[in-house]
Amino acid sequence: MLSSNEIKRIKALQQKKFRDEQGLFVVEGEKMVAEVLDSSFEVVDVFRVEEIGREAMERISSLSSPSPVLAVVRQPKYLHQAQMPSKGLYLCLDSIRDPGNMGTIIRSAEWFGVEAIFAANDSVDIFNPKVVQATMGALFRVDFHYVDLPEFCRKAKIAGADIYGTFLDGENMYGKDLSNGLDKPSFIITGNESRGISEAVEEHVTERLYIPPYPADEPGSESLNAAVATALTLAEFRRRTL
Repeated sequence: MLSSNEIKRIKALQQKKFRDEQGLFVVEGEKMVAEVLDSSFEVVDVFRVEEIGREAMERISSLSSPSPVLAVVRQPKYLHQAQMPSKGLYLCLDSIRDPGNMGTIIRSAEWFGVEAIFAANDSVDIFNPKVVQATMGALFRVDFHYVDLPEFCRKAKIAGADIYGTFLDGENMYGKDLSNGLDKPSFIITGNESRGISEAVEEHVTERLYIPPYPADEPGSESLNAAVATALTLAEFRRRTL
């Protein structure tokens, strides 16, 4: 059985303040827990409904319908320790705030073989329960770092990297030469959901891309969802290697 203090401690991990203080986060669901147990992440505790009871599981869960199993996991120490790569394809996230978008982007990054993700420090916490669930386990396999993004992009540009950003006034990406980072690093920047790519980051972009609508002369929505735009861009970059 779980004590009241243990329940309070686990439930507190739904808030970023306490996740940061304890260096822990929660993973829920049989598939997700199985994946984190099979990863390099350190699992501190595993709680099963048949062991602690349904009432206790409902109290520590963040889900409307609690799963049969919940794990408490230690956050990796490398999260704020990023190094400039020498080659490869990477994502840069400029203040992504929506947990669902962040989770979907991480999932897409894994699918398309992105080497690592570098996110602005004010992006949503990847250990937010909604982000964790939305990644469907990709969180445990994708290299993720929080950085001072304008400064990181400045250094990448000086190092000769290709830095791509999507803009409404960019060039049609389907007609552009795109680098998958075979000889030097290539960074794809995804902008904030409402403001797009910030001016501080935009000044370091070397290639401005545009994802055209169909028909090209009859755009409907003003822009694409950040996660959708990221997936489309990654798909086009990877298509060039097929």
